[in-house]
Amino acid sequence: MISSKLPKIFYGGDYNPEQWDQQTHQEDLQLFKQAGIDIATVNVFSWARNQPDEVHYQFEWLDQLIDSLYESGIYTCLATSTAAHPAWMAKKYPDVLRTDKDGRKRKFGGRHNSCPNSPTYRKYSTEIASRLAERYKDHPAIVVWHVSNEYGGDCYCDNCERAFRVWLKKRYETLDALNTAWNTSFWGHTFYDWDEIVLPSNLSEEWGDDNTNFQGMSLDYSRFNSDSMLECYQLEYDAIKTIVPEALITTNLMGFFKPLDYFKWAKQMDIISWDNYPGLDTPVSYTALAHDLMRGIKNGDPFILMEQTPSQQNWQAYNSLKRPGVMRLWSYQAVAHGADTIMFFQLRRSAGACEKFHGAVIEHVGHSNTRVFRETASLGSELQTLGDTLLDSRIESKVAILFDWDNWWAIEKSSGPTIALKYVDQIHKYYKAFYDRNVQVDVVGVDSDLSAYELVIAPVLYMVKPGLADKLEQFTQNGGTFVTTFFSGIVGETDLVALGGYPGELRKLLGIWVEETDALLPTMRNQIVMDTPLGDLNGDYECGMLCDLLHTEGAEVLAHYGDDFYKGMPVLTRNTYGKGEAWYIASDGEEAFIDGLMKFIADQKGIQPVLDTPAGVEAGRRVKNGEQFIFLLNHNAEAATVELHDLQTTNLLDPHHTGSSIEIPARGSVILSASYSS
Repeated sequence: MISSKLPKIFYGGDYNPEQWDQQTHQEDLQLFKQAGIDIATVNVFSWARNQPDEVHYQFEWLDQLIDSLYESGIYTCLATSTAAHPAWMAKKYPDVLRTDKDGRKRKFGGRHNSCPNSPTYRKYSTEIASRLAERYKDHPAIVVWHVSNEYGGDCYCDNCERAFRVWLKKRYETLDALNTAWNTSFWGHTFYDWDEIVLPSNLSEEWGDDNTNFQGMSLDYSRFNSDSMLECYQLEYDAIKTIVPEALITTNLMGFFKPLDYFKWAKQMDIISWDNYPGLDTPVSYTALAHDLMRGIKNGDPFILMEQTPSQQNWQAYNSLKRPGVMRLWSYQAVAHGADTIMFFQLRRSAGACEKFHGAVIEHVGHSNTRVFRETASLGSELQTLGDTLLDSRIESKVAILFDWDNWWAIEKSSGPTIALKYVDQIHKYYKAFYDRNVQVDVVGVDSDLSAYELVIAPVLYMVKPGLADKLEQFTQNGGTFVTTFFSGIVGETDLVALGGYPGELRKLLGIWVEETDALLPTMRNQIVMDTPLGDLNGDYECGMLCDLLHTEGAEVLAHYGDDFYKGMPVLTRNTYGKGEAWYIASDGEEAFIDGLMKFIADQKGIQPVLDTPAGVEAGRRVKNGEQFIFLLNHNAEAATVELHDLQTTNLLDPHHTGSSIEIPARGSVILSASYSS
């Protein structure tokens, strides 16, 4: 479990009493008891209060806060306060201020406003982390340490440019190797001195977000920027660990956040935490996918849901309320996908500034007689009943989807063949085919062990890193089924094209050669014409966006194109490789095609859903010590009935329920326990 001090699902969230007077704080403590709140994240943005100038620190207010929470039965997730530097620091040491992509130096303001390669920022952020660790190392209230907050952004200052050159020297060692990796003979860009290299920005090689003349250089800047921020995190992490070796340290991630390679970050985090903020129109399958990514970056370990709103956001274009029951429903969805906490931003609504309309457990009215508070208190009571029952249970999956940040960056900087290709959208399409059938999926990285899986899917595997092709060949050779799609096997890790024919290093495994790729206009469509039925997959299906024109080199053709000059050419192939199979999908097929194909392959492998449920009812499973916990989550606006057949279960939230079926209210959640053997 996360902490033996609090042996249950943590329930609480971000709390900022420095914005309020002492009387309000005392009222909050009483309301927290009513709501079942047992943990508060504090000190996230308090650097200016903690350190009013260069030499003085004042933590007395924090002493009183942590003590008063603890005396009320509330534990602390203690942040280091370094998410926004103080104004005095920006005034005296302007190197802490970021420079934007257009070369403009920022002034003090906002947050995430510190240059990650600023010596000043690194010095003082490490110092305050050390002082906090020394002061609170023995405090019984502290259960988690929280470094900074939602790292992100980028910087193009002189410090970053110098640091980029150092990073490049470590990566490539020689300028000859760098010039080769970046193909600098193109446009006469050959470098003869490290100091000739400048950051790729709107002043040099780039324009806008994903447009660049030199993909290899821009890709390396993305890697460098992620690594620079990770170094800042690591400095604070090490400062705390030096003083509190047993400290459990995290920082809150943000799901599919493009600027940071979370697989690399996860290796330096004791436990993953992340902030979940879907909109009213976000597909629930996408939210589930994000949870599974956050679980996957730490090899399936349970994670902390650090933030969600109990009611509404403030920063989206349309900040809709969560409908009655949805807060509870989405909270249990997080638990179903691996969370061992349910936490909110925020516990009390701010009175001013940009988050004053962000939802909170305690609304501006300041009392408990609100819909949101009643729902929050009800969930808090349920979590008390559940106790430690679900803690440390795991999710067992036979299906894995491969995800890689380098691949994401490279695809969307690729300068063709189409602006319509979005990596995460493709990942979601294939994930949804399993989600809709209640087949559990792990999201894994290129370094992950694949031996436990029956089926591995790598949509748009554009970049094939060293050793990955061999790993996929071994997986398939041993009996696994591998699936990939159009625009795969194109480049290596420096974004240089794999010469000798696409799909490069995957060519032998897939048994095909891709000669050309056609980019269709948004209004254009082609057809996937099945040659023979594959289960329920039969007839014609629409496809579009990209169409690979391929030739077989041993693979079996299962479907062909129905239109254009490449009518009759293969669009779906299957290659026997050792004891397994490798499938190639040469175009972006419609949902019915992807669903049908994934169902056929899963059925072939004997991969079964957790339960069969009506549309809109999600079924997930966590497992511990021979017991399974089945989550039934009704995302519909009306009640639904799930057949349990001969499954002998106990309803953890309603022990009086028995029977071979169960009715789940609109937007309701049920957790069942039953014996389990894998």
